[in-house]
Amino acid sequence: MSARRRATAARAATVGLTAAALAAVAFVQPAAAAQEPAAAGRGSHRATQQALDALVEHGIPGVTAQAREGYRVWGGAAGVGDIRTQRPRGVHDRYRVGSITKTFVATTLLQLEAEGRLRLDDTVDAWLPGLVRGNGHDGTKISIRQLLNHTSGIYNYTADPEVQSYFVAPGFFEHRFDTTTPEELVAVAMRHKPNFEPGADWSYSNTNYVLAGMIVEKVTGRPYGEEIRDRIIRPLHLRATSVPGVDPRMPRPSGRGYSKLSFDDTSGRTYDVTEFNPSGAWAAGEMISDSADLNRFYSALMRGRLLPPAQLKEMLTTVPVDEEGWPEGGYGLGLLKRKLSCGTEVWGHSGGIHGSLSAATTTRDGRHSLSFNLNGDWGGDTQSVVEAEYCGAKPEKRPGPELRDGVGAVMNVLR
Repeated sequence: MSARRRATAARAATVGLTAAALAAVAFVQPAAAAQEPAAAGRGSHRATQQALDALVEHGIPGVTAQAREGYRVWGGAAGVGDIRTQRPRGVHDRYRVGSITKTFVATTLLQLEAEGRLRLDDTVDAWLPGLVRGNGHDGTKISIRQLLNHTSGIYNYTADPEVQSYFVAPGFFEHRFDTTTPEELVAVAMRHKPNFEPGADWSYSNTNYVLAGMIVEKVTGRPYGEEIRDRIIRPLHLRATSVPGVDPRMPRPSGRGYSKLSFDDTSGRTYDVTEFNPSGAWAAGEMISDSADLNRFYSALMRGRLLPPAQLKEMLTTVPVDEEGWPEGGYGLGLLKRKLSCGTEVWGHSGGIHGSLSAATTTRDGRHSLSFNLNGDWGGDTQSVVEAEYCGAKPEKRPGPELRDGVGAVMNVLR
Protein backbone atom coordinates (compact mmCIF):
# COMPACT_ATOMS: atom_id res chain seq x y z
CA MET A 1 0.00 0.00 0.00
CA SER A 2 3.07 2.23 0.12
CA ALA A 3 2.53 2.83 -3.59
CA ARG A 4 -0.73 4.63 -2.99
CA ARG A 5 -1.03 7.80 -5.04
CA ARG A 6 -2.35 11.06 -3.69
CA ALA A 7 -5.45 12.36 -5.51
CA THR A 8 -6.39 16.03 -5.45
CA ALA A 9 -9.42 16.63 -3.26
CA ALA A 10 -10.87 19.23 -0.98
CA ARG A 11 -10.16 18.94 2.70
CA ALA A 12 -13.20 17.83 4.71
CA ALA A 13 -14.03 18.95 8.21
CA THR A 14 -14.25 16.65 11.22
CA VAL A 15 -16.84 16.90 13.92
CA GLY A 16 -16.27 16.20 17.61
CA LEU A 17 -19.36 14.85 19.31
CA THR A 18 -19.57 15.68 23.00
CA ALA A 19 -21.58 13.68 25.49
CA ALA A 20 -24.20 16.43 25.53
CA ALA A 21 -24.52 16.35 21.76
CA LEU A 22 -24.86 12.57 21.80
CA ALA A 23 -27.68 12.86 24.29
CA ALA A 24 -29.36 15.43 22.06
CA VAL A 25 -29.15 13.10 19.08
CA ALA A 26 -30.70 10.28 21.10
CA PHE A 27 -33.82 12.32 21.75
CA VAL A 28 -34.37 13.74 18.27
CA GLN A 29 -37.95 13.27 17.14
CA PRO A 30 -37.97 10.38 14.61
CA ALA A 31 -38.42 11.57 11.04
CA ALA A 32 -40.74 8.79 9.95
CA ALA A 33 -42.46 9.03 6.59
CA ALA A 34 -45.01 6.31 5.97
CA GLN A 35 -46.01 6.22 2.32
CA GLU A 36 -48.69 3.64 3.01
CA PRO A 37 -49.76 1.93 6.24
CA ALA A 38 -49.28 -1.51 4.71
CA ALA A 39 -49.01 -4.71 6.72
CA ALA A 40 -45.54 -6.19 7.13
CA GLY A 41 -44.54 -9.57 8.48
CA ARG A 42 -46.95 -10.39 11.29
CA GLY A 43 -48.01 -6.85 12.00
CA SER A 44 -47.74 -3.27 10.85
CA HIS A 45 -44.49 -1.41 10.27
CA ARG A 46 -44.76 -0.03 13.77
CA ALA A 47 -42.25 -2.62 15.03
CA THR A 48 -39.83 -1.68 12.24
CA GLN A 49 -40.06 2.01 13.14
CA GLN A 50 -39.52 1.14 16.80
CA ALA A 51 -36.38 -0.77 15.84
CA LEU A 52 -35.08 2.27 13.91
CA ASP A 53 -35.84 4.52 16.89
CA ALA A 54 -34.02 2.13 19.22
CA LEU A 55 -30.83 2.37 17.14
CA VAL A 56 -30.87 6.15 17.59
CA GLU A 57 -31.63 5.83 21.30
CA HIS A 58 -28.54 3.67 21.61
CA GLY A 59 -26.24 6.20 19.96
CA ILE A 60 -26.40 5.95 16.16
CA PRO A 61 -26.92 9.46 14.69
CA GLY A 62 -29.54 8.49 12.11
CA VAL A 63 -31.22 5.60 10.29
CA THR A 64 -33.21 5.39 7.06
CA ALA A 65 -35.22 2.46 5.71
CA GLN A 66 -37.74 1.38 3.13
CA ALA A 67 -39.85 -1.78 2.97
CA ARG A 68 -41.76 -3.00 -0.04
CA GLU A 69 -44.36 -5.77 -0.08
CA GLY A 70 -45.98 -6.24 -3.45
CA TYR A 71 -47.10 -2.77 -4.55
CA ARG A 72 -47.19 -1.41 -1.01
CA VAL A 73 -44.27 0.75 0.06
CA TRP A 74 -43.37 2.08 3.50
CA GLY A 75 -40.50 4.39 4.37
CA GLY A 76 -39.22 5.29 7.81
CA ALA A 77 -36.34 7.20 9.34
CA ALA A 78 -35.07 8.22 12.77
CA GLY A 79 -32.44 10.57 14.14
CA VAL A 80 -30.37 13.06 12.19
CA GLY A 81 -28.50 13.09 8.92
CA ASP A 82 -26.28 15.94 10.08
CA ILE A 83 -25.14 16.27 13.69
CA ARG A 84 -24.02 19.87 13.24
CA THR A 85 -27.26 21.22 11.78
CA GLN A 86 -29.61 18.61 13.34
CA ARG A 87 -31.17 18.03 9.92
CA PRO A 88 -33.36 14.90 10.14
CA ARG A 89 -32.38 11.72 8.36
CA GLY A 90 -34.28 11.43 5.08
CA VAL A 91 -36.22 8.43 3.76
CA HIS A 92 -34.74 9.03 0.30
CA ASP A 93 -31.13 9.51 1.45
CA ARG A 94 -28.41 7.95 -0.69
CA TYR A 95 -25.62 6.15 1.12
CA ARG A 96 -22.48 4.09 0.65
CA VAL A 97 -23.59 0.44 0.51
CA GLY A 98 -20.23 -1.26 1.16
CA SER A 99 -20.26 -4.96 0.37
CA ILE A 100 -23.76 -4.92 -1.08
CA THR A 101 -21.63 -4.07 -4.14
CA LYS A 102 -20.69 -7.76 -4.22
CA THR A 103 -24.15 -8.87 -5.33
CA PHE A 104 -23.97 -6.48 -8.30
CA VAL A 105 -20.54 -7.83 -9.27
CA ALA A 106 -21.63 -11.47 -8.93
CA THR A 107 -24.74 -10.79 -11.03
CA THR A 108 -22.59 -9.26 -13.77
CA LEU A 109 -20.26 -12.27 -13.85
CA LEU A 110 -23.20 -14.66 -13.98
CA GLN A 111 -24.65 -12.72 -16.92
CA LEU A 112 -21.30 -13.13 -18.68
CA GLU A 113 -21.45 -16.86 -17.99
CA ALA A 114 -24.97 -17.01 -19.44
CA GLU A 115 -23.59 -15.35 -22.59
CA GLY A 116 -20.91 -18.04 -22.88
CA ARG A 117 -18.06 -15.63 -22.29
CA LEU A 118 -16.68 -17.42 -19.23
CA ARG A 119 -17.36 -20.43 -17.00
CA LEU A 120 -17.73 -20.44 -13.23
CA ASP A 121 -15.18 -23.26 -13.11
CA ASP A 122 -12.58 -21.26 -15.03
CA THR A 123 -9.50 -20.70 -12.92
CA VAL A 124 -8.50 -17.24 -11.80
CA ASP A 125 -5.16 -17.76 -13.53
CA ALA A 126 -6.91 -18.36 -16.86
CA TRP A 127 -8.13 -14.76 -16.83
CA LEU A 128 -5.54 -13.06 -14.61
CA PRO A 129 -2.35 -15.04 -15.29
CA GLY A 130 0.28 -14.85 -12.58
CA LEU A 131 -1.61 -12.37 -10.41
CA VAL A 132 -2.63 -14.74 -7.59
CA ARG A 133 0.76 -16.15 -6.72
CA GLY A 134 2.97 -16.13 -3.64
CA ASN A 135 3.09 -17.36 -0.04
CA GLY A 136 1.01 -20.41 -0.93
CA HIS A 137 -1.56 -18.65 -3.13
CA ASP A 138 -2.03 -20.32 -6.52
CA GLY A 139 -4.50 -18.91 -9.02
CA THR A 140 -4.31 -22.09 -11.11
CA LYS A 141 -6.19 -23.94 -8.35
CA ILE A 142 -8.90 -21.34 -7.61
CA SER A 143 -12.12 -21.03 -9.62
CA ILE A 144 -14.31 -18.03 -10.26
CA ARG A 145 -17.06 -19.83 -8.32
CA GLN A 146 -14.76 -20.02 -5.29
CA LEU A 147 -14.14 -16.28 -5.49
CA LEU A 148 -17.85 -15.55 -5.51
CA ASN A 149 -18.79 -17.84 -2.60
CA HIS A 150 -15.69 -17.08 -0.49
CA THR A 151 -14.27 -20.61 -0.51
CA SER A 152 -11.05 -19.60 -2.32
CA GLY A 153 -8.97 -19.31 0.85
CA ILE A 154 -7.37 -16.10 -0.45
CA TYR A 155 -6.23 -13.75 2.30
CA ASN A 156 -8.51 -10.77 2.99
CA TYR A 157 -6.52 -7.63 2.20
CA THR A 158 -8.53 -5.52 4.68
CA ALA A 159 -7.12 -7.71 7.48
CA ASP A 160 -3.59 -6.51 6.68
CA PRO A 161 -2.20 -4.44 9.61
CA GLU A 162 -1.08 -1.57 7.38
CA VAL A 163 -4.48 -1.40 5.68
CA GLN A 164 -6.16 -1.51 9.08
CA SER A 165 -4.16 1.52 10.15
CA TYR A 166 -5.95 3.51 7.43
CA PHE A 167 -9.32 2.80 9.07
CA VAL A 168 -8.46 4.64 12.27
CA ALA A 169 -7.08 8.04 13.22
CA PRO A 170 -4.66 9.46 12.22
CA GLY A 171 -4.24 7.09 9.26
CA PHE A 172 -7.66 7.85 7.85
CA PHE A 173 -6.93 11.58 7.60
CA GLU A 174 -3.55 10.93 5.98
CA HIS A 175 -4.92 8.59 3.33
CA ARG A 176 -8.64 9.38 2.89
CA PHE A 177 -8.12 10.84 -0.60
CA ASP A 178 -5.53 8.32 -1.85
CA THR A 179 -6.22 6.38 -5.03
CA THR A 180 -5.43 2.67 -4.92
CA THR A 181 -5.43 0.28 -7.88
CA PRO A 182 -6.97 -3.21 -7.68
CA GLU A 183 -3.54 -4.66 -8.48
CA GLU A 184 -2.18 -2.99 -5.34
CA LEU A 185 -5.00 -4.43 -3.25
CA VAL A 186 -4.32 -7.95 -4.51
CA ALA A 187 -0.60 -7.48 -3.92
CA VAL A 188 -1.33 -6.76 -0.24
CA ALA A 189 -3.14 -10.10 0.06
CA MET A 190 -0.31 -11.94 -1.65
CA ARG A 191 2.08 -10.83 1.11
CA HIS A 192 0.22 -13.22 3.44
CA LYS A 193 -0.45 -16.95 3.48
CA PRO A 194 -3.89 -18.15 2.33
CA ASN A 195 -6.47 -19.01 4.97
CA PHE A 196 -6.87 -22.58 3.68
CA GLU A 197 -6.66 -24.71 0.54
CA PRO A 198 -9.21 -23.73 -2.14
CA GLY A 199 -12.59 -25.27 -1.43
CA ALA A 200 -11.65 -26.57 2.01
CA ASP A 201 -13.58 -24.01 4.08
CA TRP A 202 -15.43 -20.68 4.01
CA SER A 203 -13.89 -17.33 4.91
CA TYR A 204 -15.09 -13.88 3.87
CA SER A 205 -12.40 -12.10 1.83
CA ASN A 206 -12.72 -8.77 0.07
CA THR A 207 -9.81 -9.81 -2.15
CA ASN A 208 -12.14 -12.31 -3.83
CA TYR A 209 -14.34 -9.53 -5.20
CA VAL A 210 -11.47 -7.29 -6.22
CA LEU A 211 -10.38 -10.23 -8.39
CA ALA A 212 -13.96 -10.75 -9.58
CA GLY A 213 -14.13 -7.13 -10.73
CA MET A 214 -10.80 -7.53 -12.53
CA ILE A 215 -12.13 -10.61 -14.34
CA VAL A 216 -15.20 -8.64 -15.49
CA GLU A 217 -12.84 -6.07 -16.97
CA LYS A 218 -10.61 -8.70 -18.60
CA VAL A 219 -13.58 -10.49 -20.20
CA THR A 220 -15.35 -7.34 -21.45
CA GLY A 221 -12.48 -4.93 -22.00
CA ARG A 222 -14.47 -2.27 -20.11
CA PRO A 223 -14.46 -0.90 -16.54
CA TYR A 224 -16.53 -3.14 -14.28
CA GLY A 225 -18.61 -0.12 -13.19
CA GLU A 226 -19.70 0.52 -16.79
CA GLU A 227 -20.80 -3.10 -17.10
CA ILE A 228 -22.88 -2.78 -13.92
CA ARG A 229 -24.43 0.44 -15.21
CA ASP A 230 -25.36 -1.05 -18.59
CA ARG A 231 -26.48 -4.45 -17.31
CA ILE A 232 -28.24 -3.59 -14.04
CA ILE A 233 -28.53 0.09 -13.12
CA ARG A 234 -30.00 1.38 -16.40
CA PRO A 235 -32.33 -1.56 -17.20
CA LEU A 236 -33.83 -1.39 -13.69
CA HIS A 237 -33.91 2.44 -13.68
CA LEU A 238 -31.92 2.62 -10.43
CA ARG A 239 -31.57 6.40 -10.44
CA ALA A 240 -29.93 6.64 -7.02
CA THR A 241 -27.31 3.94 -7.68
CA SER A 242 -23.77 4.68 -8.85
CA VAL A 243 -20.23 3.35 -9.01
CA PRO A 244 -18.19 6.38 -7.88
CA GLY A 245 -14.67 5.27 -8.82
CA VAL A 246 -12.30 7.78 -7.22
CA ASP A 247 -14.89 10.51 -6.57
CA PRO A 248 -14.92 11.22 -2.81
CA ARG A 249 -18.21 13.14 -2.82
CA MET A 250 -21.70 11.95 -2.00
CA PRO A 251 -24.62 12.75 -4.33
CA ARG A 252 -27.71 14.50 -2.98
CA PRO A 253 -29.90 13.84 -1.14
CA SER A 254 -27.72 12.23 1.50
CA GLY A 255 -26.81 12.55 5.15
CA ARG A 256 -23.34 12.84 6.61
CA GLY A 257 -21.36 9.73 7.54
CA TYR A 258 -19.81 9.36 11.00
CA SER A 259 -17.12 7.20 12.56
CA LYS A 260 -15.27 6.83 15.85
CA LEU A 261 -12.06 5.97 13.91
CA SER A 262 -11.01 3.72 16.76
CA PHE A 263 -10.65 -0.01 17.32
CA ASP A 264 -11.96 -0.06 20.85
CA ASP A 265 -13.50 3.28 21.83
CA THR A 266 -17.14 3.67 20.82
CA SER A 267 -17.82 6.39 23.37
CA GLY A 268 -15.20 8.95 22.38
CA ARG A 269 -15.01 11.57 19.67
CA THR A 270 -17.14 11.18 16.56
CA TYR A 271 -15.72 12.27 13.20
CA ASP A 272 -17.41 13.31 9.98
CA VAL A 273 -15.99 10.88 7.40
CA THR A 274 -18.45 11.58 4.60
CA GLU A 275 -15.91 12.40 1.90
CA PHE A 276 -13.22 9.89 0.99
CA ASN A 277 -11.88 8.13 -2.09
CA PRO A 278 -13.56 4.67 -2.18
CA SER A 279 -11.02 3.05 -4.53
CA GLY A 280 -9.64 1.13 -1.55
CA ALA A 281 -12.88 -0.87 -1.59
CA TRP A 282 -13.32 -1.00 -5.38
CA ALA A 283 -15.44 -3.96 -6.57
CA ALA A 284 -15.60 -5.28 -2.99
CA GLY A 285 -17.61 -2.33 -1.70
CA GLU A 286 -17.51 1.09 -3.39
CA MET A 287 -21.08 1.57 -4.64
CA ILE A 288 -23.69 4.16 -3.59
CA SER A 289 -27.46 3.62 -3.62
CA ASP A 290 -30.64 4.19 -1.63
CA SER A 291 -33.18 1.89 0.00
CA ALA A 292 -35.73 2.05 -2.82
CA ASP A 293 -33.15 1.09 -5.46
CA LEU A 294 -31.76 -1.76 -3.36
CA ASN A 295 -35.24 -3.19 -2.84
CA ARG A 296 -35.89 -3.00 -6.57
CA PHE A 297 -32.56 -4.66 -7.38
CA TYR A 298 -32.89 -7.60 -5.00
CA SER A 299 -36.54 -8.16 -5.87
CA ALA A 300 -35.75 -8.17 -9.61
CA LEU A 301 -32.84 -10.53 -9.01
CA MET A 302 -34.92 -13.08 -7.12
CA ARG A 303 -37.75 -12.86 -9.67
CA GLY A 304 -35.40 -13.83 -12.51
CA ARG A 305 -35.34 -10.48 -14.27
CA LEU A 306 -31.53 -10.28 -14.27
CA LEU A 307 -30.41 -13.91 -14.66
CA PRO A 308 -31.61 -16.97 -16.57
CA PRO A 309 -32.85 -19.86 -14.36
CA ALA A 310 -29.58 -21.80 -14.57
CA GLN A 311 -27.47 -18.89 -13.39
CA LEU A 312 -29.93 -17.89 -10.67
CA LYS A 313 -29.83 -21.48 -9.41
CA GLU A 314 -26.03 -21.25 -9.22
CA MET A 315 -26.27 -17.97 -7.32
CA LEU A 316 -28.69 -19.48 -4.78
CA THR A 317 -26.55 -22.58 -4.19
CA THR A 318 -25.02 -21.88 -0.79
CA VAL A 319 -22.18 -23.08 1.38
CA PRO A 320 -22.56 -23.03 5.19
CA VAL A 321 -21.67 -19.84 7.06
CA ASP A 322 -20.62 -20.62 10.60
CA GLU A 323 -20.88 -17.20 12.22
CA GLU A 324 -22.54 -15.98 15.39
CA GLY A 325 -25.86 -14.27 14.72
CA TRP A 326 -26.46 -16.03 11.39
CA PRO A 327 -28.61 -19.08 12.25
CA GLU A 328 -28.77 -21.58 9.40
CA GLY A 329 -26.84 -19.06 7.33
CA GLY A 330 -25.52 -19.84 3.88
CA TYR A 331 -23.53 -17.89 1.32
CA GLY A 332 -24.22 -18.31 -2.39
CA LEU A 333 -22.58 -16.31 -5.17
CA GLY A 334 -22.59 -12.78 -3.76
CA LEU A 335 -25.76 -13.52 -1.82
CA LEU A 336 -26.35 -14.40 1.83
CA LYS A 337 -29.25 -16.55 3.07
CA ARG A 338 -30.49 -16.64 6.66
CA LYS A 339 -33.52 -17.87 8.57
CA LEU A 340 -35.21 -15.52 11.03
CA SER A 341 -36.75 -16.34 14.41
CA CYS A 342 -40.24 -16.68 12.89
CA GLY A 343 -39.01 -19.14 10.25
CA THR A 344 -38.99 -16.65 7.37
CA GLU A 345 -36.02 -17.10 5.04
CA VAL A 346 -34.47 -13.95 3.62
CA TRP A 347 -31.75 -13.36 1.04
CA GLY A 348 -29.52 -10.34 0.49
CA HIS A 349 -26.31 -8.78 1.71
CA SER A 350 -25.02 -6.30 4.24
CA GLY A 351 -22.32 -3.68 3.87
CA GLY A 352 -20.03 -1.58 5.99
CA ILE A 353 -17.66 1.18 4.98
CA HIS A 354 -16.54 4.43 6.61
CA GLY A 355 -19.54 6.23 8.08
CA SER A 356 -22.06 3.70 6.84
CA LEU A 357 -23.61 0.35 7.80
CA SER A 358 -26.29 -1.04 5.47
CA ALA A 359 -28.43 -4.11 4.91
CA ALA A 360 -30.67 -5.24 2.04
CA THR A 361 -32.92 -8.29 2.24
CA THR A 362 -35.77 -9.91 0.35
CA THR A 363 -37.82 -13.07 0.44
CA ARG A 364 -37.14 -15.87 -2.04
CA ASP A 365 -40.08 -14.80 -4.22
CA GLY A 366 -38.88 -11.18 -4.20
CA ARG A 367 -42.25 -9.90 -2.98
CA HIS A 368 -41.19 -8.54 0.42
CA SER A 369 -38.00 -6.49 0.63
CA LEU A 370 -36.30 -4.31 3.23
CA SER A 371 -33.23 -2.08 2.92
CA PHE A 372 -31.83 0.31 5.51
CA ASN A 373 -28.75 2.30 6.50
CA LEU A 374 -27.07 3.62 9.64
CA ASN A 375 -24.91 6.73 9.22
CA GLY A 376 -22.61 5.67 12.07
CA ASP A 377 -20.20 2.77 11.45
CA TRP A 378 -19.53 1.72 15.06
CA GLY A 379 -22.39 -0.74 15.29
CA GLY A 380 -25.94 -1.26 16.38
CA ASP A 381 -28.52 -4.02 16.60
CA THR A 382 -29.30 -4.19 12.89
CA GLN A 383 -30.70 -7.71 13.25
CA SER A 384 -33.57 -6.24 15.26
CA VAL A 385 -34.69 -4.18 12.25
CA VAL A 386 -34.86 -7.26 10.03
CA GLU A 387 -36.69 -9.27 12.70
CA ALA A 388 -39.15 -6.41 13.22
CA GLU A 389 -40.00 -6.11 9.53
CA TYR A 390 -40.42 -9.77 8.67
CA CYS A 391 -41.51 -11.21 12.04
CA GLY A 392 -43.15 -8.21 13.74
CA ALA A 393 -40.74 -8.55 16.66
CA LYS A 394 -40.29 -5.47 18.84
CA PRO A 395 -36.70 -4.51 19.77
CA GLU A 396 -35.58 -5.65 23.19
CA LYS A 397 -35.14 -3.06 25.92
CA ARG A 398 -31.47 -2.59 26.67
CA PRO A 399 -29.97 -0.96 29.75
CA GLY A 400 -27.42 1.13 27.90
CA PRO A 401 -25.87 1.95 24.53
CA GLU A 402 -25.62 -1.13 22.31
CA LEU A 403 -22.55 0.01 20.40
CA ARG A 404 -20.07 -2.38 18.89
CA ASP A 405 -16.70 -1.69 17.31
CA GLY A 406 -18.01 -0.80 13.89
CA VAL A 407 -14.57 0.09 12.55
CA GLY A 408 -13.57 -3.50 13.24
CA ALA A 409 -16.66 -4.66 11.37
CA VAL A 410 -15.66 -2.55 8.39
CA MET A 411 -12.12 -3.91 8.38
CA ASN A 412 -13.08 -7.52 8.79
CA VAL A 413 -15.89 -7.83 6.26
CA LEU A 414 -16.75 -4.58 4.46
CA ARG A 415 -20.26 -5.93 4.72
